[in-house]
Order: sequence, then structure tokens, then C-alpha cells
Amino acid sequence: MTSDAASAIHIFDLALRGGAAMLLLLVAALLARDHGRSAGARLGALFALGVAAYAVSSAPGFAAQPVWWHAPILALSAGNTFIFWMFARALFDDAFTFRRWHLAVWSVLAALGLVNCYLLLPLYLPEANIVRTVILLAALSFALLAVAHTMSTWKSDLVEGRRRLRIFIIGAAAGYTVVNTLSKLTALPDSSALVSATSAFSLAVITLLIAWALLRVPGAELFPADTVSVQDPKAGTIDRHSTETDNADDAVDAVDHELIAALERLMTEEQVYQQENLTIGALAASLGQPEYKLRRTINQGLGYRNFNVFLNRYRIMDAKSALADPGQANVSVLAIAMDAGFQSLGPFNRAFKAETGITPTEFRRMNLSE
Repeated sequence: MTSDAASAIHIFDLALRGGAAMLLLLVAALLARDHGRSAGARLGALFALGVAAYAVSSAPGFAAQPVWWHAPILALSAGNTFIFWMFARALFDDAFTFRRWHLAVWSVLAALGLVNCYLLLPLYLPEANIVRTVILLAALSFALLAVAHTMSTWKSDLVEGRRRLRIFIIGAAAGYTVVNTLSKLTALPDSSALVSATSAFSLAVITLLIAWALLRVPGAELFPADTVSVQDPKAGTIDRHSTETDNADDAVDAVDHELIAALERLMTEEQVYQQENLTIGALAASLGQPEYKLRRTINQGLGYRNFNVFLNRYRIMDAKSALADPGQANVSVLAIAMDAGFQSLGPFNRAFKAETGITPTEFRRMNLSE
């Protein structure tokens, strides 16, 4: 490759990285400004900052002679695949909560990246390759975990816009992470000018596509922090408070109210929620309706964003009645959970506490002692 060609490729590389970084910074700012109350939006903004940091830190020569101001960029880049995993959890799981160990894991990855760049690499120590491999394997692991979580919860997601977006965003971001990580682990010449420019081009294209996809989905569907819905499973009523009241009202008006009534009868009279492994497809077949229509009805008409949460509300109502019944005082909590439709005790305990704030045993003790 001639020097002129190498120089042109280098300029092209820097331009792509700079453009991608600027667009990512804009996405981060918009997420923080418009949806700052949502954990998913905050993590999305942090993930965008991390990808922007990676676009800069992975440029040829950036880490060769690190200076003090490189530190935050390197830290954001090193820990960003863990942020990606957290972003996937928060975006597609409305019950996600931040834990202290999340910060601990990110801090460890960021610290490893800084130690490698500032201490090990400049001294040409052999431990640098070990640390580098650990960081890359961690990146690959968290990318795969994000994909696995996204796919495992896809069927229970009732929000159509989010269902479409999850495959696109996770597929694109995880695909780039996996390919980039594997190329480094297999010692491909990604430090060459041509491969670096190709990587920058791929990053720029993915950034544009993700930004476009995000703009197509209404913010309330992805980041519902400003929307609170209160459902009564037995009465089939909903009290919705939203910053987008007009849109919510229009959505409810468009719902088939006869279908809601039929669904309520099926749930309260036939108690189909007690069936093992009940899916929304099977429920739609019982009602003689297309699956997409039932999904939209439960989401827009009753305010639920997840099918399992919808089922669990009925199951927990059943369990609460049984736990408060003196005649069933000798029935085990596990038996009550299984009768209500849960398949094991762990998910029942978590769902019950999320709904009531206390454990099933505490609920039983409080009600039977009255």
C-alpha cells in the first residue's frame, strides 16, 4: 500500500470515527434530556457515551502513549459491554433495578483497562496480554448474555414497537461486539489501516441505523417512567396517568372492548392462568383471535407491557386468597404457588414480593393472626 493510499485511509478512518462519536453524543444527550427519569434511557445514554469512547480509543495510535485525559475515555470503553448488558436488561425488563454489584463489575473492567494502558503496555510486561484477553472475553460474555436475555423475553413482550426494536438494536450492537472481539482474540490484523477503517465504517453504519430505529419508536413505548398504570385483574379496569394522555386515550379507544370482556371471562371464570406454560398464542387461540390483536389489547387496553406480569396478577390474587384462608393454613406455600399457575417457588416469591412488598409467608402470618 502506497503512503498516499495509507494517508487517505487514515483520514477516512478518523472522519468516520469522529462522525460516529458526534452522533452518539447527540443520542446520549437526547435520551438524557427527554427520558432522564427512566433507568433504561439513562443506561442507553451511558452506553452511547461508551460506544463514542470506543470509537475514539480504538483509533490507531490512541493508546500507544496515553496521557491523563485519555483515562475517562479508556474507562468508558473498557466497561461498556457490561453497560450494554445492563441497557438490554433495563430496556426490555420493566422490573429492572440497579444493584451495587453492577457498579462493582463495571469498576473492575474499567480498572483493568486503565491498568493495562497506563502500566502494563508501556512497560511491555507479559501480563498485558493476559489482562487484554480477560477484558475481551468479558466483553464477549456480556454481549452474548445481552442477546440471550433479549431473545428469552421476546415472546412475553406486549409492546409492539419494543418487540421490533429489540431484535434490530441487540442484533446490530451485539453482532459488532462479537465480531470485533473475536477478531482481536484470533489476532487478526485489526491494527492495520485498512482493517481499522473497515471497523470504523461498520461502527458508523450501525450507529446511523440504531439512531434511525430509536427515532421511529415513540419514547413512551421504550421508556415508560412517565406512565403509571393501575390494573384491577378482577374488575378489568385501568387507571392510566401519562404525560402522553391524548395518545393513551386514543389507543384505549381503538381497542376491542368485546375482546377485553371475553378475555376477562376466560381469566376469571375459567381461570386459564392456572394452566402450566400458558402462552399468549395459546390464549389467543382460545379466544379465536390473532396473537397480535390480543397482544395489542392487553397492552393498550389493560396497560400491561409484559404477558407474564399480566398472568401473574391473576395468579397472585389466587394465592393471596389461599394464603389468607384459615382453612388452608396447613397447605404449603409451594402447593399454593403451583395451584395458582407458577411452576416453582422462586419465581412465585419474587413476583409476590414485587406485587405486595412482602413475602408470601409474611402475608400469610399477617392475615391469619388478625
